Amino acid sequence: MIEVETPQGTARAHLHEVEAPRALLVLGHGAGGGVTAPDLVTATKAAEESGVSVALVEQPYRVAGRRTPAPARQLDAAWLAVVEQLRGEAPLLVGGRSAGARVACRTAAETGAAGVLCLAFPLHPPGRPEKSRLAELEALDVPVLVVQGERDPFGTPPSAPGRTLAVVAGDYGLKADRGAIATAVGDWLAAVLPA
Repeated sequence: MIEVETPQGTARAHLHEVEAPRALLVLGHGAGGGVTAPDLVTATKAAEESGVSVALVEQPYRVAGRRTPAPARQLDAAWLAVVEQLRGEAPLLVGGRSAGARVACRTAAETGAAGVLCLAFPLHPPGRPEKSRLAELEALDVPVLVVQGERDPFGTPPSAPGRTLAVVAGDYGLKADRGAIATAVGDWLAAVLPA
């Protein structure tokens, strides 16, 4: 684990490094959760098995012990500072769970990411489809994988050119079928990374 100073305070990056990595995947947590969420753990293992190093990033508000997330602009600024510190020679992929996926989408162009992995992307607040966040996904011009539970109350974004949708058993927690998550992540990494 390393600590990174950001404009919003200290963030932490939990590193899972592989030898001769094909890429670095930087993942953020959800608004009220942490880096030990089951889907983040599963994605990390799938990435390692694919020869990809992973950094799980704890936002400064979580490091400081707060449960309520900072405003989006502060989350984005802290994320950018961490990604800049972690960047190496290998291709960069970004992503996360829920709010972490939104941060990765909003900042993908600035980070120069070669792809974005979204776990449980919150398409809209439950019962409020008119408050869609689809624009955050549609703004991306790199390959995207969205892994969504079939009963997710936050909605399911459509697949689109360059955007792969993997609907798995379960709900927003993505705990019911971790094998399907691992397969989706492994297949996507194989497709987006050079051999």
